[in-house]
Amino acid sequence: MRPLARKTILPLTMIIVGATVVVGYAAEETDTASVGRSSFGKSGDSDDSDQTPPDQEPSATAPADDGNAYTPRRTEQNARIGAIFDKDDSGDHFCTASVVQSPGRNMLITAAHCAFDSDAGATIDNLVFAPDYRNGDEPTGLWKVKKVIVDDRWIKSNDENADVAFLVLDSKNGKEIQDVLGGNTLGIDRGFDNKVKITGYPTSRNTPITCQNRTMKFSDTQLRIQCTDFEGGTSGSPWLADYDPKSHTGTVIGVLGGHQGGGDEDDVSYAAYFNDEIAKLYKHAQDED
Repeated sequence: MRPLARKTILPLTMIIVGATVVVGYAAEETDTASVGRSSFGKSGDSDDSDQTPPDQEPSATAPADDGNAYTPRRTEQNARIGAIFDKDDSGDHFCTASVVQSPGRNMLITAAHCAFDSDAGATIDNLVFAPDYRNGDEPTGLWKVKKVIVDDRWIKSNDENADVAFLVLDSKNGKEIQDVLGGNTLGIDRGFDNKVKITGYPTSRNTPITCQNRTMKFSDTQLRIQCTDFEGGTSGSPWLADYDPKSHTGTVIGVLGGHQGGGDEDDVSYAAYFNDEIAKLYKHAQDED
């Protein structure tokens, strides 16, 4: 990991707290009541909410061959990954997020296109997170997002190299989410060849899918991987490397997104490479935590 300069000027970010939007370090009041979301990349499309297709194969609970998706068992590792809903769980889940370590112990990582409405030019209000969601069962309930932190490069131009967002959650029953579920670390400049495990929530399913494979270099700023069945709803899925069962932590080296919003084929996915710019965004998110 490259050291993060303490005096680096952070990229301009946008943060929303209720109806207060902060651009960089200057605040202004804005009306976000009408802000919604639009389907982008591998985020789910709510236009199909009247269709409820059954869970599809593969339905095995044992790991498949590399590159093939399977339904994972409930484990401590998988419990810190969950589905993102709009307002509550009455509608479709449309993206995936996971817990990462932070001083406030209350932070998620996902794709920027899951949390920023480019049509409205604002972050999406009223997001909720359902960790370890399965068939309507939410072991730790719903966690409300209180801040969304994205890079100015995404705000201005949907720069695929900045398709990363950090979400800060409200506490629940007097506890922070990391106290309940633990959290993974963030890996910066880990290179392009890594064995990772990706877990996400397709909108068409009510259970997660998982795939393991090696990442490849797509460009100097993008990772690529071959994993089956990662369709709409899996945007934001963590690319987890080096999980240590003793410390109960892994390292997130990417989130599904980036090029083509994560890919226009279900069996090929992308992620923005975590470089110094992502490290700066993470540091700024921690400062706002």
